[in-house]
Parts: sequence; structure tokens; C-alpha cells
Amino acid sequence: MGALKELYGKMIGAMGVDGLEIPVTAVKFFKKGDSIPAEVGKNQPTLSLTSCQATKQASLGDAVLLTVENIGCIAAAITFGLVDQNQAEPMSGPRVYTDIMKGQSGQGEGFKPPSPKDFTDGTVYACKNAGRPEFALFGKDDVGRFKDVETAKKAMADMMAIQPPTMNGVFFYSKDFNANGLVPDVVVLSVRSVEMTRIIQGYQFNTGKRVKASMGGLRAVNSDLIVRPYLTKEMNIAPYCLGARLLAEYQPDRMGMGMPFSIFQEVVAGMEASKGGFPFHLYPGAGDA
Repeated sequence: MGALKELYGKMIGAMGVDGLEIPVTAVKFFKKGDSIPAEVGKNQPTLSLTSCQATKQASLGDAVLLTVENIGCIAAAITFGLVDQNQAEPMSGPRVYTDIMKGQSGQGEGFKPPSPKDFTDGTVYACKNAGRPEFALFGKDDVGRFKDVETAKKAMADMMAIQPPTMNGVFFYSKDFNANGLVPDVVVLSVRSVEMTRIIQGYQFNTGKRVKASMGGLRAVNSDLIVRPYLTKEMNIAPYCLGARLLAEYQPDRMGMGMPFSIFQEVVAGMEASKGGFPFHLYPGAGDA
């Protein structure tokens, strides 16, 4: 059905609303041993970025290649298969997420950032219960993301990750990126609920399939919207998480839809074929974007 930009244009055209824009990010995984094209490799940021920041930045036209050297979120490095989840040593260098902890801890240069294992065993997300106040994000009153370590482990058991680590890089790019035939593994759409409605209707038109959403309050972008669709080969829907809201500053009326590229092709075909049966332009709020 064509390249990402062409498909995006058809999707927007099928909605029938002038000036409508839906932020879209393409994601391509490069496994260890894969050759990374030069036009991809040159997009490594010099400062660390979280996966949610990279996803949003790419949707605005600024491509990003995240590697073990520059990824700003340890949890995302685990999810994407860039680092072993049981690595006991902290990842070297400054990282956006753990730099926040450093600033809150008051330990200055004496601060030792959490290791991937500290995330995996629940210590980071249940920092108060674990007796690790230096891992707090919001000062002395921070109760952590879960009430205790066991609850954190339970939640993380449902957060899909590529483990053991097999990836060398994760590339985020926009529909306008000159990809020279690069086919994305996953497409992430940042949608309002009214747009989500129409996209699901288009998907069901040809397939009859329901969308079963699996969502949580953490690792929404890297796990729920990218790795879950990558591994399950199914569409998923999730709200943006703590990091996405506070660090990447996603708009309050937006949620994410992640899907394999093949399903995005199905979505667009269904939306074009069904536009006569779903007059999106008449949906309340459809033209307010």
C-alpha cells in the first residue's frame, strides 16, 4: 500500500476534515549484528533522551536513534533490549531519568544511580518501601510508583520487554523522513479519543477484530505502545505515563495507539473503504484539533 507518508495522507483524507493532523512516529529496531544505515546512524543525539521524548520529537520531524549510550531512561533500555534487566552495575554517563533522582537526593556527586537490576527487582518503583529515598523523583514526600516492592514486581511482570537483550538501536522517525525503503516495525499515533474511535472503526471494517488494550501507568510508550505491538503483532492502546506527561509533555487530551506497520496498512485500507459509513467530520469535536 505504499510508504508511511502515503499511508498517513490516505488516513487523514479518509477522515474528511481539513487541516487535521495526528502526530505519528515510526519505530525501527536494529538487532545486534544489523547494519545501521548511515542516514539513520547520524541521528544519534549527543544528550540523553527518554523513549517518550524521542517518540514525540520524531513526530515533530526530528529523527532520533537511541542506543545504550544515549537512552535517557533505564527502564526503556531494559524494555527495548538494549541492556540486561539483571545488570547490577549502573549504566554509565548522565541519563535524564536518573539525573532527576540525583537532583532530588541532595547527594550531589556522591549519588550512585540505580542499576537495571534495581528497576527489575522493584526497588526503584517502590523506593519508599525499599528504604531507598535517593531513588525518589519528587523529594521526601515521594511514596514511589507502587506501595511496596511486591506490588511493583507484579506490575512489571505485565510490562513486555525484549529480554535477554538483543538490540543495538531503536530508530524513531517521522512520515517525512527520507528512509530509502526503511520499513518501520511499529507505528505510534498520538490521538484524541474522537480520532481513536474512527481509527478503530476503520480497523474493524475489513477485519471484524476487536482491539484489546493492555495499559498501565508506567512504561507506556516503550512497553505498551512499542514493544507490546512489536512482540504480539497486535494493536495496543495506552495513556501516556508519568515520564511522557512530565518529561515529554504530551497534551492532556492525547492517548497513544501503537501497532505493527502491517496493521497500520490494514487500518488505512479500512478507513478508506468505510468512510461512507462513518462520517467522521460530523463527530462532535472532530474538527477542533
